[in-house]
Amino acid sequence: MEKFFIATEIFNGITLYVISSQSGIRNILINSPIFNKDQPNVTKLRADDPYMFGSFKQLREYFKGKRKTFDLPLEIIGTDFQKRVWKELLIIPYGETISYKELALKLGNLKTIRAAARANGANPLPIIIPCHRVIGSNGKLVGYGGGLDVKEKLLQLEGSKNLGLFS
Repeated sequence: MEKFFIATEIFNGITLYVISSQSGIRNILINSPIFNKDQPNVTKLRADDPYMFGSFKQLREYFKGKRKTFDLPLEIIGTDFQKRVWKELLIIPYGETISYKELALKLGNLKTIRAAARANGANPLPIIIPCHRVIGSNGKLVGYGGGLDVKEKLLQLEGSKNLGLFS
C-alpha cells in the first residue's frame, strides 16, 4: 500500500493542505481537506518535515511575493491530455492571465475548450500549477476549486494586469 503524507498551513487566510508521497508533492487542497487524513496509509506531518520537500517554505515565499515559480518534486497523476493542459498552465507568466479560449488555442484546437476547462479544474496542484491564471473570455473570474474569492486573492497577490476586467 502506497504511503501518503499530509501537512497544513494557513497563508493570508487561505488554508492549504499539501499531500505528498515518498516521491514528491501529489496534491494541494485549498480550504477543504477532501483527502481523508485518517486513512491508515496517511501520516500527518509538520510543514517542515522532509517529506513535504520544502513545499511550505516555497509557498510562504510565494505568498510574501518573493517567489514566482516553484521548484519541487511533483508526482503528477492525470491523463495525457490533462498533463498537456497543466504543462501549458506552467507557461502562463506570473501576474498574467489567459482565457479558456486562448488555452484551447495553445493546445492546437479551439474545439477542446470544454475539455481544457475540465482539465484546468482537475488540476491536482493549484498555485504550483497556476490554474488560477485562466479566466473567462470576457475577463470575468470563472470557476476555481478553491473558490472565486481565493482566485481573486491569488491574482491580486500576483499583481495581475487584468484585474480591472473583473468589475
